[in-house]
Amino acid sequence: MPVKTKRGVPFRTLLVVIVAVAITVVGFFTWLGTTHGFSARAKPSAFEAMMARMMRSMAMPRRAQELKDAYPQLTAAQMKFASEHFAAHCAVCHDNNGDGRTMLGENMYPHPPDMRGLTTQDKSDGDLYFTIRNGIRMSGMPAWGDDTPQETWELVDFIRRLPHLTPAELARMRKYNPKTIFEEPLMPQAGGGMRGVGAR
Repeated sequence: MPVKTKRGVPFRTLLVVIVAVAITVVGFFTWLGTTHGFSARAKPSAFEAMMARMMRSMAMPRRAQELKDAYPQLTAAQMKFASEHFAAHCAVCHDNNGDGRTMLGENMYPHPPDMRGLTTQDKSDGDLYFTIRNGIRMSGMPAWGDDTPQETWELVDFIRRLPHLTPAELARMRKYNPKTIFEEPLMPQAGGGMRGVGAR
């Protein structure tokens, strides 16, 4: 008579499942170690991208997805402030136009999405709000929990506008971009000074 666990599952079946899972895990890490490792430079496989999307979806509480925009009709002044806020805090990774093609964005994994596309625009307002407020673990997306709820909702509305920004709006936003990200690292000069903005 076959030995069974307390839940009635045959011990042999349980053992086969455990061995199969162990072989899969060992195989995955062996493959990972012989290919690209956990490099942020490597393009993720389709399976890795699918798993990342699935884990992110599972981490999003249903109540968050169902949140409704508390400020759905922004005034021109509020939209202007939201664009400045985005340029000052978000554009360093996402770019002013939301395409994510910045020095930081292109050198992190996962890359920031093109926020003008369906990957972002198809998300609910609550999903965007929750993501801004709480960030995304194991990615470059920080939590901006110090912003007021109104500021966060205004950013949600600005994100909806990203596909329709005009060249004049983008040019005005550049004034609010951080000035402390350099194309090359600051290098010491021969007199003890530093090369770059702020050097005297």
